[in-house]
Amino acid sequence: MSASAEPLELLRRLFAGQSLGVLATHGPESPYASLVAVRASDDLRHLFFSTTRATRKFQFLSAEPQVAMLVDSRSDDDLDFHGAVAATAVGTARELEGEERAAQLAAFLRRHPHLRPFASSPTSALVELEVDTYYIVSRFQNVTELHMR
Repeated sequence: MSASAEPLELLRRLFAGQSLGVLATHGPESPYASLVAVRASDDLRHLFFSTTRATRKFQFLSAEPQVAMLVDSRSDDDLDFHGAVAATAVGTARELEGEERAAQLAAFLRRHPHLRPFASSPTSALVELEVDTYYIVSRFQNVTELHMR
């Protein structure tokens, strides 16, 4: 990866400061967006979230694993037009299982300890989004494309 340090540092700060993302999936009839608690891996190549398997989002990502997730720093203030940062991660989602799930669930719960009962439930899936590309928007219209593979 030949990424400059500036976009990576911007992403690190964004994920350190934000705990929620908007997951975009696609169903048979239309796109669908869901708010999820998110954790980024240290290398930023993977994003993790938990969801109940009985949800529309899980059904949609299971049928079509190409998804996008938006994480942003907005505060709903007029200054956000020039100060907010938004990153859209595009990639492939999959449910983690076995030892891989156990290891990543422990890391997810360190980031979101309040979600322990939900994320640890046998009805909940831990999902990994393997990021292909980030599209980072800062200063209202400055767009950086960062390829992770």
